Amino acid sequence: MSAQQHSFPLTAGELADFHRRGYAGPFTLYEPGEIARQWARTRQDLTDRSGAVYRDTCDGSGAASLSNYDRHLDNAFLADHITRPRIVDRVASVLGPDVLCWRSDFFPKYPGNEGTDWHQSATFASACGRPQIQWPRGSGPGGCLTVWCAFTDATADMGGLQFIPGTHRTMYYDETKPMRYDPERNISVVKNGVRRGFFGYDYRELQIDPHWQPQESKAVSMELRAGQFVLFWSRLLHASHPHAGLTQQMRMGFSARYVPASVQVYPGASEVEEYGGRAGLDRYGAVLVSGEDRFGHNRIAASTTTGHVFRHRNSSPPTAP
Repeated sequence: MSAQQHSFPLTAGELADFHRRGYAGPFTLYEPGEIARQWARTRQDLTDRSGAVYRDTCDGSGAASLSNYDRHLDNAFLADHITRPRIVDRVASVLGPDVLCWRSDFFPKYPGNEGTDWHQSATFASACGRPQIQWPRGSGPGGCLTVWCAFTDATADMGGLQFIPGTHRTMYYDETKPMRYDPERNISVVKNGVRRGFFGYDYRELQIDPHWQPQESKAVSMELRAGQFVLFWSRLLHASHPHAGLTQQMRMGFSARYVPASVQVYPGASEVEEYGGRAGLDRYGAVLVSGEDRFGHNRIAASTTTGHVFRHRNSSPPTAP
């Protein structure tokens, strides 16, 4: 059997653990030397934004936080990464055979950076005030599967991930509430003795119960070596440690986010807006990574003849149901 014919679904035990805890892994995708070489080259390639999906990313204040969203649509290594069977087969074990990758983004932490605050998401409406993904009514729990891959080591003292197992069953935040973007106020706030922030927002503004606090005593650290990944529900309470600065190496995580093909992506929207940035969706398309799209309500990016880079279809936004 060739490498291309291997399949990598979650085992019955791994799937049961996933449904109980809300996460699975770590799994190895690349050897450390391989990802070091790939990331060094890709990091240079990403400076060329001529094919990037989001071009106008300023909101009038100079913010450009969306500039490297969805670079899998124009970068060959990232396009191949999101379609890797070691990822897609495990995602399909949870979501079913028809799967879209609807977003990817980078999560760097530099020496001395604060940790990322506890958060969870079912609709990703928290920053813009409207759902970015929408499951069919009554069809599922909401949210997406996030595959977070360590392009560098991601230990606890370098800003590694934290999870509170089992919390994907309950939403502690109301994503319809407004959240004020104020990076001067909301960066590196000390919460329960830990410096935490959330990219210019205070996620506590969304709490359903203003007096509720995450049970950090139940948190587990997910330490990943370079080339490993973990998959988790976006509804799972997750955070990250601060980068303690014990090494001068940055921590770089790359997340790819997956939903069943039945889920509507950016329903009724013509632009994406969050974290101080705004950009049109006219060049955006979700990527079908498994099965087929039998629904037809999402923009789908088509692969080029040169490999897994995807061209952008100019199409009108899908309408809300």
